[in-house]
Amino acid sequence: MKLHELSDNEGAAKKKKRVARGPGSGKGKTAGRGIKGQKSRSGVAINGYEGGQMPLYRRLPKRGFSKPNRLAFAVVNLGAIEKFIEAGKIDAKVEITEDVLVASGLVRRKLDGVRILAKGDVTSALTITVTGASKPAIEAVEKAGGKLTVTAAAAE
Repeated sequence: MKLHELSDNEGAAKKKKRVARGPGSGKGKTAGRGIKGQKSRSGVAINGYEGGQMPLYRRLPKRGFSKPNRLAFAVVNLGAIEKFIEAGKIDAKVEITEDVLVASGLVRRKLDGVRILAKGDVTSALTITVTGASKPAIEAVEKAGGKLTVTAAAAE
């Protein structure tokens, strides 16, 4: 096989449509834009406009509600804390607070507080103080011989 014998598979390379290149091309004169009107001219952006008809996004009913004072928690799984302890980024003997989690790099920022979830296994006896925690997370830490204290009323 030589370089000049190589070719694409049938239908793999499609030729670009060249508009406004004479009547023989089938897309000459108006270049497939029709005659006159807004869309035949350049610089047109009419997304969502339906020619005077009520647009779809306004015909559909409003749904839902966005709570204006909603709390956003930084979420941490127990497995991630255990992994950071094994890597030596968090000291298991010291009390683990939100500031310790931020300093270790496990949490980027606290937001309205840190919430611990029960995903993953915990083997170390940890003392954790955070804004929120799930019930299974509290049980898992206590089962491992540690203590998980929730400071805010965000405990579920």
